Amino acid sequence: MLGTIGKESARTRGASLPDPEKTRKSFTWDIAEAMLDGLPGGGLNIAYEALDRHVAAGHGAQVAIRWLGKGDDRRDFTYGDLAEQTSRFAQVLKMHGLNRGDSVFALMGRIPELYVAALGTLKAGLVFTPLFSAFGPEPIRTRMEIGSARVLVTTETLYRRKIAKWRDEIPSLELVLIVGETAPDGCTALAAAMAAAEPVMDVARTQPEDPALIHFTSGTTGKPKGAVHVHNAVLYHAISGRYALELTPETIYWCTADPGWVTGTSYGIISPLVNRVTMIVDEAEFDLDRWYSTIEREKVEVWYSAPTAIRMMMRAGAEAAAPYDFSSLRFLASVGEPLNPEAVVWSNRVFGRPFHDNWWQTETGGIMIANLAAQDVRPGSMGKPMPGIEAGIVKRTDGGVAELGNGDIGELALRPGWPSMMRTYLHEQARYDKCFVNGWYLSGDLAMRDTDGYYWFVGRADDLIKTSGHLVGPFEVENALIEHEAVAEAGVIGVPDETAGEVIKAYVTLVPGFAPSEELERSIRGHARKKLGPAVAPREIVFRNTLPKTRSGKIMRRLLKARELGLPEGDISTLETDET
Repeated sequence: MLGTIGKESARTRGASLPDPEKTRKSFTWDIAEAMLDGLPGGGLNIAYEALDRHVAAGHGAQVAIRWLGKGDDRRDFTYGDLAEQTSRFAQVLKMHGLNRGDSVFALMGRIPELYVAALGTLKAGLVFTPLFSAFGPEPIRTRMEIGSARVLVTTETLYRRKIAKWRDEIPSLELVLIVGETAPDGCTALAAAMAAAEPVMDVARTQPEDPALIHFTSGTTGKPKGAVHVHNAVLYHAISGRYALELTPETIYWCTADPGWVTGTSYGIISPLVNRVTMIVDEAEFDLDRWYSTIEREKVEVWYSAPTAIRMMMRAGAEAAAPYDFSSLRFLASVGEPLNPEAVVWSNRVFGRPFHDNWWQTETGGIMIANLAAQDVRPGSMGKPMPGIEAGIVKRTDGGVAELGNGDIGELALRPGWPSMMRTYLHEQARYDKCFVNGWYLSGDLAMRDTDGYYWFVGRADDLIKTSGHLVGPFEVENALIEHEAVAEAGVIGVPDETAGEVIKAYVTLVPGFAPSEELERSIRGHARKKLGPAVAPREIVFRNTLPKTRSGKIMRRLLKARELGLPEGDISTLETDET
């Protein structure tokens, strides 16, 4: 551990949760309910909480989304604009005979129509499912078949490239809406349809347990799982955004996650709008200078990004950040995979604020464990459970599970009952039921809790390495390797060994300016031995130009292992495609 980064008194005074321990002890879900209005006359609808209630309260002129196009295009959408456009979109669905509970899929990049489609679908009482626009045709088709897609909203380019050839083979698919003024045969041009629709409509009187969102996650094996979330999830989106991300009204907020992932929906659409922030939405992909200049120009206050991007910033060095003014930043957070301790220390030095790591999954629907603004940040830790969340470390037994104590490595588990918890896996109730044992939701992640209540990620249960009687989490070894000045990224696996059972092998990419050599390999191994001890340090280090990753940037250790052992890789390119 690289020590503790202490909270600053000024920042603590301004934190949404100035005394986290006190709040954890006294918290009830009534606090979250008080943050929302509910539908006039009864019911709960995510889109109403995100848009229409703010307009009714007189905030319709506030900018909700500041959209930055790939070029120089820059457009503002107020809460009033979005309320009107989402009503038009909901009317389009209604005019085409869509009914409450029908399934709407969206396949787009970060363009304004994606946000309108998401909230318009919810406003109409339909169920929204985002798809990552970089998916190939087969992952898209599989998810639409499982989800019985009635509607697809996409662009003409994506439709012709990825949908047109098999569109007629999805019997449930009745309507394809194409962004823009024109559409291929058999499709409907969205712009014209919305122009003909009424700009005002009554929000569907959905109830808290009505389905609202389906997020697909591939996990580690088998076909994609559709995690079903309900409108009541908005309670947790509201309060977790306030507590874990410091989202307060009129905050300038930038979440870099694509809405094709659960992060980009929960904390890139719903939570920020419910908390009445001004969101920055950048259509372009990662570009270091563009990102830094966006923070400076737009005066971003809260920034939520991914470890992969943070490591890329580190790789470019502090000198790349030096010309920019980051004084507007007051809170930084990270999501998607564990954040290396070095990245926390680096960001504190370069941006004047540490990145606050947090942990959650597609299935949990929201942030479960977090480093909050008013508590010390321990680099490498995922933080402490959020108010209202009971976490534990358990081990599976023949009769169920047994709880473990502080310092023990086991499976991270949660007591069910929080509002954003998935309600089922679509069409797979038995698969869903297996996630729960003895009153615990079992995450599949290995972790350890220290004596102060901080949780530390160890690895996925199936990534654990057993070498010479030691159980080693690959993340621990990867952290140590990244601390070497030459190492940009690292992936660690266990390979069979007659004596030790398994030995640790590492694959690394290098920081610009360093070149592979026997001398450098010895230097990195020596560094690892000094940090970890000879039993845990890698026996072998392989230099790579790139490491295999999922679409969301996670290093695919299973693919490294499959290639190492000469095993069939299968359709591993679509595994773990969710960000959390």
